[in-house]
Amino acid sequence: MMEGLTTKLAACDLAGPFVPAVPVGWGLPHRLALVGMCVLLTVAGCKKDSHGTPSTTPFEVDKVYERGPATVHVRLDKTKLTIADTVLLQFEATLQPGYKIEMPRVDKVLENFGIVDWDDLGEKLDAKNHVVTTYQYKLEPFLSGNYEIPAFTFKFHDANDPNATHELASEPVPVEVTSLLGDQRAKLVLEDIEGVVEMPKPAGRWWLWILVALVVAAVPAGWLLLRSRRSRQVVRVFKSAHEIAYLRLRALVAANLIEQGQIKEFYEQISGILRHYIEDRFALHAPDRTTEEFLSELRFMGTLAPADKQVLEEFLTHCDLVKFAKHEPTTEQIQRTFDLVKNFVERTKSEEHLVDVTDHVVAGPAAETEVA
Repeated sequence: MMEGLTTKLAACDLAGPFVPAVPVGWGLPHRLALVGMCVLLTVAGCKKDSHGTPSTTPFEVDKVYERGPATVHVRLDKTKLTIADTVLLQFEATLQPGYKIEMPRVDKVLENFGIVDWDDLGEKLDAKNHVVTTYQYKLEPFLSGNYEIPAFTFKFHDANDPNATHELASEPVPVEVTSLLGDQRAKLVLEDIEGVVEMPKPAGRWWLWILVALVVAAVPAGWLLLRSRRSRQVVRVFKSAHEIAYLRLRALVAANLIEQGQIKEFYEQISGILRHYIEDRFALHAPDRTTEEFLSELRFMGTLAPADKQVLEEFLTHCDLVKFAKHEPTTEQIQRTFDLVKNFVERTKSEEHLVDVTDHVVAGPAAETEVA
């Protein structure tokens, strides 16, 4: 009797409600109890909610765009943030079976924001067996002001005909970025240009006689020094590129430029440390190139991972904003900049790439510290 009941319950999705077979000899109470149990099982297990449970979303903006078999959601978790905050941008594309989606290149479109992190949340099937693809990006503003998250273009095509490509475009979303200074920003005062300084008058010619005497004395002294150097064998000294970079970072911390308010000088030095490390480690002449020239050559380097290239591009762009656009970084941004350089050196260090520092070692400890 229980086997017959189990079989009919398992088939309820296909056959709908049923009236079970009742064994001969059962009384009216037994029959009513069996019918009541079947009704409860039918309501609890055989009905399906076609609409599902509405899900709450943490996004302030959720714009929907549709074209043919494609539906795209463009979401932002906030439209007002401070210069130290980040904003989460999410794309969710839903396509009917048999179609493929091509997500837009966010880094090619953004102008006033940098990409701090991004994630591919993968693909899933919804209740209609449509493929749902989700990407999300964490963006960081460069400067305060009123900006727009730009429009993006989504391309999709039939899997059986990849040459026929269709496009679906979104709309810009306005975003307000406020300064951390708040009301104090209006109280900032630019110092006036200093007055004209007179050119110094030319000194007398007496110093020429001193120069001649020094040259005469230096000739035999130089000959003796050269002879003594030739008489001893110089042992070449090599250091790894990351050792030199760590020495320079320690010297930068010891200089206390941040405590002295010399923010621009700090960014000039830390940018130089990273550029010299890249030259010593990867044989790429970074110090004597502009940021644009360096980034252009960086894209064709096969020795660096794409993630490291992205980190270098964001770092150099941030340094240029401070050095040339008078951007005022926060304490957190300064610390993050220092940690970025330190972590990049740690992640890419190698004992196989050595730098000849013999001249600095022969000159003495002061010159060796200067390498740092």
